[in-house]
Amino acid sequence: MKITDVRTVCTAPEGIRLVIVRVDTSEPGLYGLGCATFTQRPLAVVTAVEEYLKPFVTGRDPDNIEDIWQAAQLSSYWRNGPVLNNALSGVDMALWDLEAKRAGMPLYQLFGGKCRRAADVYVHAHGSDAKEVAARAQSFIEQGFRHIRCQVGVPGRSTYGTGAALGPRLDGLETPGEWWDPRQYCRIVPRLFEELRSALGEEVELLHDVHERVPPTMALQLAKDLEPYRLFFLEDIVAPEDNPYLRLIREQTRVPIAMGELYTNSAEFLPVVQGRLVDFIRVHISDIGGLTPARKLAALCEFFGVRTAWHGPGDASPVAHAANLALDLSCPNFGIQELALWSDRSREVFPGCPEVRDGALWANGLPGLGIDLDENAAARFPFPEHDFNGAWPEVRLRDGTVTRP
Repeated sequence: MKITDVRTVCTAPEGIRLVIVRVDTSEPGLYGLGCATFTQRPLAVVTAVEEYLKPFVTGRDPDNIEDIWQAAQLSSYWRNGPVLNNALSGVDMALWDLEAKRAGMPLYQLFGGKCRRAADVYVHAHGSDAKEVAARAQSFIEQGFRHIRCQVGVPGRSTYGTGAALGPRLDGLETPGEWWDPRQYCRIVPRLFEELRSALGEEVELLHDVHERVPPTMALQLAKDLEPYRLFFLEDIVAPEDNPYLRLIREQTRVPIAMGELYTNSAEFLPVVQGRLVDFIRVHISDIGGLTPARKLAALCEFFGVRTAWHGPGDASPVAHAANLALDLSCPNFGIQELALWSDRSREVFPGCPEVRDGALWANGLPGLGIDLDENAAARFPFPEHDFNGAWPEVRLRDGTVTRP
């Protein structure tokens, strides 16, 4: 059996740009699907897949997943960037999907079988103030969710997770949105969780994402201020460039730390795992190159007491969530899975989406990733024609300085 074709399918059923890779084989009707979604630079990934990886892998034996991954990664010489990693991920996930389909079993079974019945997930409760966040969190609790990430607006300011993240531009043009104030944010967030614990009680697990938006020493103080509210974890407390600060944070606070959403290179995540500086690894698996490296990262984390919490927002396609779930079910050191709830549009485009119930993600037991792609339905949801083709919006300080997202 040989790989006969590799192509991309671009779709946006939720208004978020998704890139799916389909790998066809010489065996009639046998194909695999993978996620190559880099929402902010989707067309660069499409070019990398169709102009570079397609001719590189066509004609190869799809059973040789490790060899194809190693050869393709090294074929660009310069490597480990998000564009090439996502392109490689699309092919890699599709090959694993193929392999499990040929074996006639779900992918998690090929990975060694289930360690749990389902994967607990967390969902997002965002709002303009604490009362709105609490109300949304309560509605999720009533639906059976037990882990909730909570983000709150900062009055009159740009705030991650609650609205526009734009600010005044230096060219003088009017730009919607407000500027970012890290100090005001760090004052408001502890008050949010004080109110949430009072309103929701002690049984629900609460999470928060800093999104690497504050200076490291300020982030340390924020973590210490949040200790009384017993967070399940505090996410992306610093940027990858500030990894060395994690040791200082670990020494001074007991708040569980989740890191890795922006990691694309093993040189970024290896030291923090080996140093036991984080409690959860949070990588976006397509950004590190797919299931092949993610399985190795999960195994590494197991030996250092670090649990998995793979990135799973709306810009991880349902195909990516199915891949996450295969790891979640088969890894002994699973921690939690982020989830963006899908509309009927996504379920139409991606038949076989994992089931969400009782605060968890459940596999359907079908061979491979257990998910398919309806290309006719996908074509009805083309990429939006705005927002700089998916680019992350500018985040600026009061004086106009661009800052981290």
